[in-house]
Amino acid sequence: MKILVTGGLGFIGSHTVVELQNEGFEVVVIDDCSNASEQVLEGITAITGKMPIFEKIDLREKDKVTDFFKRHHDLKGVIHFAASKAVGESVEKPLLYYENNLGTLVYILKELTQKTNASLIFSSSCTVYGQADEMPITETAPVKTAESPYGNTKQMGEEIIFDTCKVTPHLKAIALRYFNPMGAHPSIEIGELPTGVPQNLVPFITQTGVGLRKELSVYGDDYPTEDGTAVRDYIYVVDLAKAHVIALKRLLEDKNASNYEVFNVGTGKGSSVLEVIKSFEKVSGKKLNYKIVDRRAGDITSAYADTTKANTVLGWTSEYSLDQAMKTAWEWEQKVRRKA
Repeated sequence: MKILVTGGLGFIGSHTVVELQNEGFEVVVIDDCSNASEQVLEGITAITGKMPIFEKIDLREKDKVTDFFKRHHDLKGVIHFAASKAVGESVEKPLLYYENNLGTLVYILKELTQKTNASLIFSSSCTVYGQADEMPITETAPVKTAESPYGNTKQMGEEIIFDTCKVTPHLKAIALRYFNPMGAHPSIEIGELPTGVPQNLVPFITQTGVGLRKELSVYGDDYPTEDGTAVRDYIYVVDLAKAHVIALKRLLEDKNASNYEVFNVGTGKGSSVLEVIKSFEKVSGKKLNYKIVDRRAGDITSAYADTTKANTVLGWTSEYSLDQAMKTAWEWEQKVRRKA
């Protein structure tokens, strides 16, 4: 079965390509390489023994999207990762985010609605919940007003897919709302490689640990949490990638309860910023240089998943602990710096 993975050279996308190929799927990757490198193909090939088909396409170019689907008319499903994802940048450049994250989704959906049978897995986010009223967060928690254009594109993306599925019975979709992905493949052939200053906590920690950053800023220690720092649900990227494959199989095997479904993907456990730092210090044997600074505007206190639905309905569960995932992140960081 041939599957398209958009943004397939990115952090989560590349790990999902590996899991798909390990399960025997034929994978076609589209990426514009604006936030990824073609070298990732070498890592995927080293792990799986097979190079995925790769096409460098900017999905904002509608004609190229149409042409791609004409040439690959035998596609059985799409896993859609391709999107801009920096919260801060989205505030500064909202139109870029709406064009890149929503326009491209519309073009892909237009092509899928032309097919007699189509399956779509959408890369969504726990940002749709904002600061949820209750922890852990279930799929029935209300979707709050987004804190950023990035978060808004995830909410609107889900709405666009839902509305399209409602009038297109042969289109089946699952939105996976994931929490905070981290780590690297156990082979250390692929991992998280942010361009510029990392937006996420774990790569900032590992870059500080390796000496690339002077120190880590911990934004606020006065939150109503156990140690005063913000709490998030850190999910190992390979566990997350496997959830995409399981969700895709659910659609391909017609096991879905409706033609639009939503699942949280996390560990079900919240970890504070200081706990994540302690995890790094434990697996690396190094003291991390960090300082407490003022809270950052827009940051929420706590977000961690209720994963009951994914566990029971999908039969998926996370396997790696925070320390195990952190160990891979640290090994990847060291490898990258040795090569640099």
